[in-house]
Amino acid sequence: MKNPLSRCVASLVLGCACVVSAAANPSLDPREQDIVDAVAARHTEAVALLRASVEINSGTMNLDGVKRVGELLASEFRDIGFATEWVDGAAFHRAGHLVASGGSEGPRVLLIGHLDTVFPADAGFQEWTVLEDGRVRAPGITDMKGGNVVMLEALRALQQAGLLDGLQVRAVLTGDEEDRGRPLSVANAALEEAARWADYAIGFEDGDGDTATAVVARRGSSSWQLSTRGRPAHSSQIFREDIGDGAAFEMARILNAWREALAEEENLTFNPGLVMAGTDIRHDSANTRGEAFGKGNVIAQTAVATGGIRALSPQQLERAVAVMREIASNNLNGTQAEFVFDPGYPPMPPTDNNRGLLALYSGASEALGLGQVRAVNPRLAGAADVSFTAPYVRAALDGIGMMGSGGHTVDEAADLNTLLTQSQRAALFLYRLSSSPDAFPSAPAR
Repeated sequence: MKNPLSRCVASLVLGCACVVSAAANPSLDPREQDIVDAVAARHTEAVALLRASVEINSGTMNLDGVKRVGELLASEFRDIGFATEWVDGAAFHRAGHLVASGGSEGPRVLLIGHLDTVFPADAGFQEWTVLEDGRVRAPGITDMKGGNVVMLEALRALQQAGLLDGLQVRAVLTGDEEDRGRPLSVANAALEEAARWADYAIGFEDGDGDTATAVVARRGSSSWQLSTRGRPAHSSQIFREDIGDGAAFEMARILNAWREALAEEENLTFNPGLVMAGTDIRHDSANTRGEAFGKGNVIAQTAVATGGIRALSPQQLERAVAVMREIASNNLNGTQAEFVFDPGYPPMPPTDNNRGLLALYSGASEALGLGQVRAVNPRLAGAADVSFTAPYVRAALDGIGMMGSGGHTVDEAADLNTLLTQSQRAALFLYRLSSSPDAFPSAPAR
């Protein structure tokens, strides 16, 4: 479908493509047209804000940098009348979170972003670089500093059109999305408190990088550790009744039995990312590395494997962990095993309400001439902050931020035109949500 927008070249200093509103769109009422026009009128300023944000290094453990990005965006929230609060992260060993609140009437909407990136302060990738195809390469530009700006520009457009009063909004921009602080109960407290308050949770991550998709389901991401022990002896004696099969064979048995039992289950994946075995091993769990010593003529005494597991629903995760635990308990002769599950990001299962929220967003996209938006395959979207909110809200939607490619790599780049179009979609979507407060069944008990 033809996009009803015309393009022009903006400032060479910004090095971006600028999109301005064309003739009135007959699919929009006058108030909706005002919203769309307000986004377009600020596109150059939005790009400048994005550039200022990405040029502040905010690797998760660069606590000062994360706070500086938070201060930059807090000022923008205050400009549109929001109250802001910095939640200090010392208790969970991170920089902290930005919380911004505004509005006193209408549906209660939680907007979710994050301030940190995967690129530490000493990373070689720090610059804003305009590419020949008009995209911009920069650290965290899609994951997710572009999404933060989309959120702000959508709210600003509603405010400038005099329509922001139809929503109660709480925005939570976390400082530890890329490397979660612990304990989780403390690190997630601000986000979960906002979710208990909210009717809807909307995340501005980049999903699978396709403007024709959004996220109604995310697989959880948790970790596990498996340790095995055997009797050390000369290798020529292995498999004897009084010696046993050794730690290495017990480790191999368990991992393969997990694969045979669970590998074919849809939307469930698990992976041993580190495996060591030998007479003596030293496992540095904090840095996921280690050292092992062993000889070909000695039965391995110890083995360790660590990995992750992803599931689409809490029930699927619970079943899988139970199977893994049961298999690990049926040990080979002369061996022992210990399986430890460490919960992380919970699953966000697909629900009818989530699909309904997507339909509302897709309708806004179609009204703008930007086409239908479909659900992302959950295998193509990783875990995100929105997953912690899903149990508490009526409906959740994610992946409506700025789009690009190469996230978490030095090739991370974004199409600046999507900064405009995603902001317009989000603004119109939020306005229509404010006009449909009873479109979805009630939330779970708070």
